[in-house]
Amino acid sequence: MVKITYIDPEGTARTVEAEEGSTVMEAAVRNGIPGIEAECGGACSCATCHVYVDEEWEDAAGSPQPMEEDMLDFAYDVRPNSRLSCQIRVRFELDGLVVRTPTRQG
Repeated sequence: MVKITYIDPEGTARTVEAEEGSTVMEAAVRNGIPGIEAECGGACSCATCHVYVDEEWEDAAGSPQPMEEDMLDFAYDVRPNSRLSCQIRVRFELDGLVVRTPTRQG
């Protein structure tokens, strides 16, 4: 299992365990993480699972693909470290990943 920490806008951190092969969004939904709405269920057709990847994890999490970049246009307060959590595949190299949720989705 891979540990992922989600930090909300107020600074509350919640660490969960995620299965390799799942997504950061799926782990959030399974564990009731506030701020991850995931309206499309992970189909990369909305921007309601938007997160900010902490700087130290940006390289490991990778860059958004063109389809994800297009969907990020619909996200609130997009930053250089913005990602859709449905597009970040959980793998061992991400053990300890830290992401932050925006003040609102969409």
